[in-house]
Amino acid sequence: MKRAVVLSAIIGAGALGIGATWLQAQQPPAQGPNVAQIEKVKDNLYMITGGGGNTAAFITGNGVVLVDTKLANWGQAILDKVKTVTDKPITHILNTHTHGDHVGSNEFFPANVEIVAHANTQANMMKMPAFQDAAKKYAMPDRTFKDKMSLLGGNEAIDLYYFGPGHTNGDALIVFRALRVMHAGDLFARKGAPNCDVNNGGTCLAYGDTVAKAAAGIKDVDTIITGHSTVMKWPDLAEYGEFNRAFVQSVRAAQKAGKAVDQAVAELKLPDKFKDYDMMRAKTNVEIIYKELQR
Repeated sequence: MKRAVVLSAIIGAGALGIGATWLQAQQPPAQGPNVAQIEKVKDNLYMITGGGGNTAAFITGNGVVLVDTKLANWGQAILDKVKTVTDKPITHILNTHTHGDHVGSNEFFPANVEIVAHANTQANMMKMPAFQDAAKKYAMPDRTFKDKMSLLGGNEAIDLYYFGPGHTNGDALIVFRALRVMHAGDLFARKGAPNCDVNNGGTCLAYGDTVAKAAAGIKDVDTIITGHSTVMKWPDLAEYGEFNRAFVQSVRAAQKAGKAVDQAVAELKLPDKFKDYDMMRAKTNVEIIYKELQR
């Protein structure tokens, strides 16, 4: 009798153990802290990846200038990577545009950090739920510019440019003058059909023209930190402008011929050099261009 009771207890305990193991297997693993990666681009300039858009960290004599702050809750991950290359404080944040994967961790950094962006980006950020709380106004831009602004000086000079709408209506291009490097934000996120955020003033129709203006108007740059891809070379920007212009040209012809969106997508005529471009957004962009052409 005792043996039967003991055996039952052992079987029951085993079943509980199996049940507990099964239950643990069904539960998602505990989430650890956000971890970014860092790579050197040029002396005193680094690219921090992960958690949204690429962040640049430029080490100056007085501190560190960041370009973009990724998604919300990635501030500590950015700071952890900065601390692997310098113990200097963050002094500036330059936001390339309004999206949450580029401005999301502005609020992590102290209020004495100066935030700079295009005037349209400031207006767009004011509409974001993340910045509606008055207590978070310190995470908004302190200074804005319209066409061009220069910060710091000498070998630390940084030039901010705006050439018109594309990804949004506030896309800032940020040039580290002495290093011949530009952070392009999502105006040049990757090689592929772009994200044209019409709700924030973006346009697919004028995208290629804006990129072409940037490629022609900015001098003495050889390296580009893209918004979401790898580091690229200056000729890649001009090529990206050509891609977007060719895309619009094909869509214009299709719309003029009375073709439906799906047919315009299926019959896109682009030069062979763009065969490896990501076309995931092709249909969405054709729809946007059709609407823009009807205005």
